[in-house]
Amino acid sequence: MRAPGPSSFIPGRILRAMQRDPITFLTNTARTYGDVAFFRLGPQPAYLVSHPELIREVLVTQHRSFHKGRALQRAKLFLGEGLLTSEEDFHRRQRRLAQPAFHRDRIRRYGEVMIEYALRTRDEWRDGQVVDMSREMNRLTLAIVGKTLFDADVGAQADDVGGALTDLMELFGALFNPLAPVMRRLPLPSTLRFNRARTRLDKVIYGIIEERRRSGEDRGDLLSMLLLAQDEEGDGGGMSDLQVRDEAMTIFLAGHETTSNALMWTWYLLAQHPEIFERLTRELDEVLGDRPPSPADYPRLPYTEMVFAESMRLYPPAWLVGRLAIEDVSLGGFTIPKGTVAIVSQMVTHRDERFWPEPLHFDPLRFTPEAKASRPKFAYFPFGGGPRICIGEGFAWMEGVLLLATLAQRFRVELPDRDVVMQPVITLRAKGGIPMRLHARA
Repeated sequence: MRAPGPSSFIPGRILRAMQRDPITFLTNTARTYGDVAFFRLGPQPAYLVSHPELIREVLVTQHRSFHKGRALQRAKLFLGEGLLTSEEDFHRRQRRLAQPAFHRDRIRRYGEVMIEYALRTRDEWRDGQVVDMSREMNRLTLAIVGKTLFDADVGAQADDVGGALTDLMELFGALFNPLAPVMRRLPLPSTLRFNRARTRLDKVIYGIIEERRRSGEDRGDLLSMLLLAQDEEGDGGGMSDLQVRDEAMTIFLAGHETTSNALMWTWYLLAQHPEIFERLTRELDEVLGDRPPSPADYPRLPYTEMVFAESMRLYPPAWLVGRLAIEDVSLGGFTIPKGTVAIVSQMVTHRDERFWPEPLHFDPLRFTPEAKASRPKFAYFPFGGGPRICIGEGFAWMEGVLLLATLAQRFRVELPDRDVVMQPVITLRAKGGIPMRLHARA
């Protein structure tokens, strides 16, 4: 039996609705048709799965029946065979290789770098200054991932990387187009812009790899692990420069893009809720006084973490996960046939009033230990779940909390009178950024 869902006699109408406003389309579909809803994106059959227990089935219990969705498969055009896009044995081997770089002890050491770079940003900010918070958080998190995982100073290249990444993100919608593989071969303006953006990012990544190869140093970071793995491969050939590039590109971009957006949306929410900002800074003043945070302070800032968690509920940086069924799958009383895409959306489930009373209300106390224990696990999954859960989840939590604490110690923000529009591309961005006025705290 096929699940209910939206349909149209007009060819391509559903696909256009998804491309034009995917969040509204998916939210309305889930609320109208239930926890499993069927529709077609052009010729591609798809099921939207929105109940936490069924999401667990897709991401955990039956994960071997799925591969990454077609959009991420097409993202191989710039990510290659990195952790986000590779599959099965190759993915498992690459993940085992990268995992030590994200060990809890290493992340604590990375915390020193996170705070150091946040202090630099804080020292550059001025009372009354108007900044684009999207750009500010992007530059900060890019510098941190460059230094911690690749021991490279990429601060001077932040704007170039940010511009190239924006070009790639804005072309994401085209990945849903069934004609995307054909369009990629044509000299269209969008294709040329995509190729230029990929070349700019390759220049940065290959430059980091070349510098490290020249030095021959083992600095104990992720890049050293990738390069040293060349002598440990079963065939003796090791990882090619292309393989190193793919892993580095994936972690370099994913490692800063999601946290950058999470922090941007957190500042946006705090600007609208001064009472929550006041409680946040009260915790900072009580725990830290006048001194900057240290990594050891991370577990001593529970309310700061709750603010960050609630921000990622309302504005999840990764707002959608797609999985392609590689065999028939039984789910919620329906059969998802082989070749069908299963879509689970953090944006949809994180705002489901069955699990989140008054779901549009910003309330960090939803994340007290008692409140978390009362909800199904996959009512909240900002980093995905199962064997393919984001490898940098621990890194992102510490970074988000420490950066927010360091900056909020000295500054609050005000939103100028301007509409802020969500831009759901690969990650959840703000269209045109978010300008904010900085105010130094007394």
